[in-house]
Amino acid sequence: MNFIKKIKNILDRNFKFHQQNFDLNKKILNQNEELLWAEIYHDSIKGKGELENLSLNIGRWAGNYSFFYVLHRILSTCKPKRILELGLGESSKFISVFISDYLTKTDHLIIEQSIDWKNQFIEQFNLSSNSKIKILPIELLDIKGHAVNSYKGFDHEINGLFDFYLIDGPFGSYNFSRYDIINLIKEFPKDHEFVILFDDYDRKGEQQTVKTLIEILNNNGIKNYKAIYKGLKTQIIIASEKFKFVENF
Repeated sequence: MNFIKKIKNILDRNFKFHQQNFDLNKKILNQNEELLWAEIYHDSIKGKGELENLSLNIGRWAGNYSFFYVLHRILSTCKPKRILELGLGESSKFISVFISDYLTKTDHLIIEQSIDWKNQFIEQFNLSSNSKIKILPIELLDIKGHAVNSYKGFDHEINGLFDFYLIDGPFGSYNFSRYDIINLIKEFPKDHEFVILFDDYDRKGEQQTVKTLIEILNNNGIKNYKAIYKGLKTQIIIASEKFKFVENF
């Protein structure tokens, strides 16, 4: 019995050792990918002085370099006229500056959960006059048996269609994270042209929501195209027929 126990302990130690090595190698690979995305991002904004000079806190809770590269490509090539952004942050700065310089007729609505964060943000950064912030506090909703962070009154406060939806709020939930977008998707007419950018697609909750979103589009006969971008964090783009070239960013 002692012999079997020793063998079991050896096997457990070996498994933990290999698991730790696997996790370390994965982390190193993701960091290398992030460094590559940093180079690609900086190359992509060359010649755009306001963007080059924009002070951004990239990484951690904010978007990573693959996120900002994809965001820049969407703004540059899709040229959205109405932008809905869920979550106030570094991407709000980027979009606001881009609008001021290149998309001067574009409307930008930001949904944020915290009035304190909004006040702190606008003390430090002047948004474009085209960018508006609407505060909707968090409430917990039951989504398929799970408590999910949601914006209170979201369905009643969002009017009309947008051609770019940036999903990076509210605070993530373990299951069906950032599910507010789903009710908007259900109302898309078949001819609606759109791009949806989901951050944190490396997380289970966001993956569940995106899966539901794509199922709704398919069931409603709306053709959609997908692309995944990965550095330290992962993003997914879902786009309509007009913007299917996002697959090749």
